[in-house]
Amino acid sequence: MIRETMDQVIEFARCGHFETIDITGGAPELHPDLGNFIKSVSPYASKTILRSNLTALPRKLNHLVDILKESQTTIVASFPSLNEVQLESFRGKGSFQSSIDTLKTLNEMGYGKEKTGLELDLVVNPSGSFLPPSQIETENRFHRIIKQKWDIRFNRLYTFANVPLGRFRTWLVKSGNFENYMEKLISAFNPCAIKGLMCRNLVSVSWDGYLFDCDFNQAAGLFLGKQKTHVSEIKNPPEPGTPIAVGNHCFTCTAGSGFT
Repeated sequence: MIRETMDQVIEFARCGHFETIDITGGAPELHPDLGNFIKSVSPYASKTILRSNLTALPRKLNHLVDILKESQTTIVASFPSLNEVQLESFRGKGSFQSSIDTLKTLNEMGYGKEKTGLELDLVVNPSGSFLPPSQIETENRFHRIIKQKWDIRFNRLYTFANVPLGRFRTWLVKSGNFENYMEKLISAFNPCAIKGLMCRNLVSVSWDGYLFDCDFNQAAGLFLGKQKTHVSEIKNPPEPGTPIAVGNHCFTCTAGSGFT
C-alpha cells in the first residue's frame, strides 16, 4: 500500500466513525510505514488490531513497541499448532521456535497479562480439509499447555475454518478434497451464525485501496456492492441493508460457530 492510499484510509477512518481498525496482510509488519500508520489511524477507533503470523514481527518490535503500547493495539497472532513438526510443515523450518520466542517477547512487553490493557489473542486454523474443533476446548488446552511448557500467557483464542480460496483451494482441488470439503461446510450450516457475520458490519480495504465486504471477498475479487469503489471515493460506511456480495466460500463463515 502506497502512502497516498494509507492517507486515504486514515481519512476514511476519521469520517467513518468505526469501532475497530483491523490491520492485516499478508504480513503488515513488513510495511516500512506501519508504525506511522498505527499512530495516525488509532485515534479514530475504540480499538486497533494488528494481525501477525509471528514470523516477521520480531524484526519490527523494537521500532513498534512504544507505538503499540501507547495505542494499546491488540495483537492477534496466528499460531496454528502446538506441534512443532505440524506447524513447520506449512510455516517452514525454525518457524515454531521463532513463534514461541516472539510470544515470550510480547509477554515481556506486557501483552497477554492482566491489568496491562495489552491484549494478545491467538488464532488456530486446521491444517487439512476438516473443520476446527470446539473453540472453548481448544482455548483451554492451549492456555494449559502453552503455560506449562513455555510460561506464555495470552487472552483469547479463536478457531476458524479454512476458507476454500487461494492456495488452500488449489491444494483442495489438486488433492481431490474440494468437493468433500465443500460438503462439510454446507452440511455444517448454522443459521444462527448469520446475524453476527463480519461482512454485515465490516469494510475491507485492499492494498490498492478498493473496497470489499470482507477479506475473503477481497481474495475472491467480489467488490463491495458489486461495483469497483476506491476508498478515496467514499466518506461513510455503506448504509444498512446494502447488498453483500456472496460466493460459495461464504459457507465457511456459516459453518459451526462461524466467523463473527
